[in-house]
Amino acid sequence: MTTPLRKDAARNWQRIVSVARDLVDEGTPLQLNDVARRAGLGVGTVYRHFATPEALLETVAAPCLEALAAHGRQALTDADPWRGLTGFLFRTVEAQVTDAALPPVAAAATDALPRTTELKESLTSAGATLLARARDAEAVRSDLAAADLVPLMCGIAHAVSVHGGTPADRVETAHRYLAAVLEGVRTMPRSV
Repeated sequence: MTTPLRKDAARNWQRIVSVARDLVDEGTPLQLNDVARRAGLGVGTVYRHFATPEALLETVAAPCLEALAAHGRQALTDADPWRGLTGFLFRTVEAQVTDAALPPVAAAATDALPRTTELKESLTSAGATLLARARDAEAVRSDLAAADLVPLMCGIAHAVSVHGGTPADRVETAHRYLAAVLEGVRTMPRSV
């Protein structure tokens, strides 16, 4: 059980995360000294809350990861395996192109925070289960492996980042690219 933060410590924590969010959204690499300066806090205060820039970045990405994990759990309840899989993939690619904290956290080989590992494992598990359900329903090519999902989503997100545009443009482009990929992996039901 964790001890709740004092009010001033909680305000400082929130200020640090808010400044880090702004820096990430600007495309500025997180440096704890820079965060402290921008937040108007002492460097020691920032380091007491976040031992590394990676821990801070993962904290910034956590709300997005939590929302995706919740969506993955919801997608698993969809009676239509294809709709469950595609809904999850569309939500995932949207998050990758709209939350600048997500791609580096998702791509990291190791995590600074146990909660990040837990959330990433939840997403991987949901994607694998959704794909297996779609394969079992013969809605998707049998040669598409769960390990293919992350590289495909990352590839789409990278292509969208090269394309650029406003956030709305990036989401629309991501949807278009993902729809094209999904057409390539979908199978048509056998006629009876």
